[in-house]
Amino acid sequence: MSDALRLRFVFALLMSFVMTLLMSAWVTWLNIGLQADFLPRWRHAFFAAWPVAFCAVMLFAPRVQQLSRHIAARLARQAAS
Repeated sequence: MSDALRLRFVFALLMSFVMTLLMSAWVTWLNIGLQADFLPRWRHAFFAAWPVAFCAVMLFAPRVQQLSRHIAARLARQAAS
């Protein structure tokens, strides 16, 4: 595995983990509040969503990075003029 692919994989793993952890907790809390069964429901939501989030990051991160570079460059040009 190349270094670039390894970095992309690790980034996707960590980014999807953090985002899924936060978003599944938030949505679970919005839906049921802090109930006695909050943690089991959160765990279920997390494990259901993490594979999807990982695939989404693997698929879309390169294009989003490219778009971010384009927008940042355009903003820099506007600031310079």
